[in-house]
Amino acid sequence: MSDEKLVGIVLVSHSAEVAASVAELAKGLAGGATAVPVAAAGGTEGGGLGTSAELISAAAAAVDRGAGVAVLTDLGSAVLTVKALLAEGDELPDGTRLLDAPFVEGAVAAVVTAAAGAGLDAVEAAAAEAYSYRKV
Repeated sequence: MSDEKLVGIVLVSHSAEVAASVAELAKGLAGGATAVPVAAAGGTEGGGLGTSAELISAAAAAVDRGAGVAVLTDLGSAVLTVKALLAEGDELPDGTRLLDAPFVEGAVAAVVTAAAGAGLDAVEAAAAEAYSYRKV
């Protein structure tokens, strides 16, 4: 299975704990999707609240399996940091894409879809579709 190309997922939050918890939740709700490479990139290198370009780049490299990397973010500066990394062009693996999706619901949808072996376009569509999930 190690030769299988899977979409990698990076979850970027201002909090290391939030990013790690959402990653755990998404994998658990995807039936323990252990094959899907998911990395949390939360907080700063020093453990504080914020975002870190270095942690995001390292997480993206760690989950790259050749089918693209889907990045989901929580709030404003996380989005800006990922956009800056994408604009630089050489900081993230080829095929890395910032997804416009809700953080928690989008992460679950992305991991479930990636676990089924879907490509990056399908993972992105599933995550974006999470915006339409109604709760009442």
